[in-house]
Amino acid sequence: MMLRYALQSVRARKGGFLGAFLALMCAAALITACGTLLETGLRGTIRSERYAAAPVVVSADQNVHQTTVKHKKGKTKVKHKAKPLAERAWLSGDLAARLRQAPGVGRVIPELTFLAQPLAPSGSVDKDRPAYGHAWESAALTPYTLITGTAPKADGDLVVDRHFAERAHLKAGDRLTVQSTQSPRTYRITGIAEPAAAVRHQTSLFFSTSEARRLAAHPGQVTAFGVLPAEGTDTAALKQSVAKALHGTTAQVSAGDGRGPVEFLDAAAARTKLVSMGGAMGGTSLLVAVLVVVGTFALSVQQRHRELALLRAIAATPGQIRALLGREALIVGAAAGVTGALAGLPLGSWLHSRFVAMGAVPATLQHTVSVFPLFAAVAATLLGAWAAARISSRRITRIRPAEALAEARVERTRPAWGRVLAGFALLAGGAVLVAVLSVLRTEPASTPVTFLAVVVLASAVALLGPLLVKAAAAVLAGPLRLSGPGGRLARANLRGNAARMASVVTPLTLLIGMTCTVLFVQPTLGDAARAQAREGIRADWVLAAQGPGVPAEAARQLRTGDDVVTEVVRTTVRVGLDKYAAQGVTPAGLTRTWDPDVTAGSLNGLKDSTVAVSELAADQLHLKPGSTLKVTLGDGTPVTLTVAAVYAKGLGFGDLTFAHDLVARHVDNPLANSVLVTTARTQTQLATTLRKFPAVHVLAPAAADSIQAARQQANAEVNYLAMGLVLAFTAIAVVNTLAMSVSERVREFAMLRLAGATRRQVLRMLRTEAVSVLLLATALGSGIALAVLTAFSVGMTGSAAPAVTPLVYVTVIAVAGALALVASALPGRVALQVRPVTVATAKE
Repeated sequence: MMLRYALQSVRARKGGFLGAFLALMCAAALITACGTLLETGLRGTIRSERYAAAPVVVSADQNVHQTTVKHKKGKTKVKHKAKPLAERAWLSGDLAARLRQAPGVGRVIPELTFLAQPLAPSGSVDKDRPAYGHAWESAALTPYTLITGTAPKADGDLVVDRHFAERAHLKAGDRLTVQSTQSPRTYRITGIAEPAAAVRHQTSLFFSTSEARRLAAHPGQVTAFGVLPAEGTDTAALKQSVAKALHGTTAQVSAGDGRGPVEFLDAAAARTKLVSMGGAMGGTSLLVAVLVVVGTFALSVQQRHRELALLRAIAATPGQIRALLGREALIVGAAAGVTGALAGLPLGSWLHSRFVAMGAVPATLQHTVSVFPLFAAVAATLLGAWAAARISSRRITRIRPAEALAEARVERTRPAWGRVLAGFALLAGGAVLVAVLSVLRTEPASTPVTFLAVVVLASAVALLGPLLVKAAAAVLAGPLRLSGPGGRLARANLRGNAARMASVVTPLTLLIGMTCTVLFVQPTLGDAARAQAREGIRADWVLAAQGPGVPAEAARQLRTGDDVVTEVVRTTVRVGLDKYAAQGVTPAGLTRTWDPDVTAGSLNGLKDSTVAVSELAADQLHLKPGSTLKVTLGDGTPVTLTVAAVYAKGLGFGDLTFAHDLVARHVDNPLANSVLVTTARTQTQLATTLRKFPAVHVLAPAAADSIQAARQQANAEVNYLAMGLVLAFTAIAVVNTLAMSVSERVREFAMLRLAGATRRQVLRMLRTEAVSVLLLATALGSGIALAVLTAFSVGMTGSAAPAVTPLVYVTVIAVAGALALVASALPGRVALQVRPVTVATAKE
């Protein structure tokens, strides 16, 4: 019975439920899109290309492991955790003998994979196909077969794949310079090879076995082993046999789709990033959706206050009213959830493609879609709609019918005490989050708290909105009186309809506060890091490369006389399971090119057996000069080092600093990210010395800083895109709420017209109301953003000075103002097109 009434109500009030439908549909689309990203991170397929002909691949363990044993109340709990390494881990070549003895093994092919960048004309190298070097003996893993020429035999021979040869217009007999892990070297192309299976995400360069071993720079080690079966052996039996042969080692055995993560390490690492990104986006979206949907339903119920009061007056019980509103919400939620979930699928696909285009996610991690995000979005939408209806109906179902009829015409003079207390509780909770944020010193810890604080404070504004609107009306009373009849009418509406106006203030406040936070968080962190880097670089010149890095030979050629040359190699290491940004620097003459503001110890003691740490790392790990630190390097190699110094500028230079040679031996790319040079020579003289390295440029420190700023901006764009959908949803909610608020005032506008107000005066009243609401939302949203950004800046940089760009801030306010004015003016003009007498004499 109640379901039939709910269906009739929805059918009769399509316009009234349209706003709630749009809010729920957008929420469902956003949740579905984030869900597909999360699922891609958890279950996305990474298909193998290079190992297509090898059904079983043996590789090194790409994780750091930690096992903890706890004894509590007579019970023993064992927990095992693993975290991925930043660089490729290598296998001992001696395992080949053990593999060949395993039953069912037909052939064991060692694989070497290393950096090999062709220095070909611009456009010859496909940016979507990064180049890697291999030994020709591993060509059988795909397999690659020669279509012209011969295999590489001498150290100066090279075979290139067909796709690259066609793009670069190369043929057998041509010469090609390759920048690998050593100095650039020119090779003679002896042949062109074509893969039997499709290879779409990489370019392969094949060297002779001896040259490949030299360039790989890991004597006695291999990247992986491809295992081919003997005749009559299937893949499952082969995998089991190989695993048994390797029992007792840390080597990993992969088959099928499990080979892809071995081949594409960046795709495997992107899984974690995508899970984190999808979870953060989804969580923030859900919180924003709850706030927006509850506000939309509250406005919808408020507009139906007279209808619901009459139902109460004719003996409808509170339970029946709740049931009616709940079923209406479920009907609207079901329609919106299904529509939004289906719309979220192409949205999620578009998001993934944009992340791939920006380089945040590799194309080798394929976008995965199943029914789970759809079901989750529909379920969340239904639950959100039902909960929003229950929350919004609390007042109408708890008061007596006579009170409900009295409130149907005139808004209550003050909000309920429960609402006020809940608002102050959320305000206190937001203040606690801001205080916590000011002591968080790592980005992974501070980022979720930052956006949670904005949502919690905006929720406090939603609950305290009527009081804030009345306070704003009192503050703006003077200017509004001076603005004529429209201003006086606007002031009366602000005071008399504070709850309705508060429903508009909330999404505007959230939009301004969230947008400012998103736009200024990254610049705050990036500017502080670059400032520390600028202050800490003492060098006269900085070498940077247009390519994989600066070769060690280029640095050696500059080391003459009193000149000091410091090579800088960057990586990521782990202490336990915790990840730290690290760098390797040349110790000789280090203090003449680099000053990280040492607060304890000395950089003079930096060598392969020591490490310098930032103050943050020293605090977290309880270190001081002379302490012992166990570190797992990027490729999984464990080392035990002695702390030589503690420095203050960790934000600009990373938390751990090692000797250059120690890091260079354990990274995939040992070329220097930059080289610091202190010299009396001019820029032209240095460039002349480096003429054999055309990809290396000599820059002033200020120019190098500009390049770093551009890279930070590119990285920030990923975050802007990630949160941009949440902001777009909030903007839609602003327009939706304003349109709902204005469109239900048709009778009010008609009465004003009949009382003598002109159409222009009514529109001026609407504009004045919109501007007043915008001013209040700007003050609240800016205050929330300022508090959160200041706390973030204090925690992350030690300075209460967030980086706020005035022009960007003004643009945010201007866009919010334009949305508010347009969303008020258009419904207002439509409402005023009906004759006042017709509206005044019509049934409600």
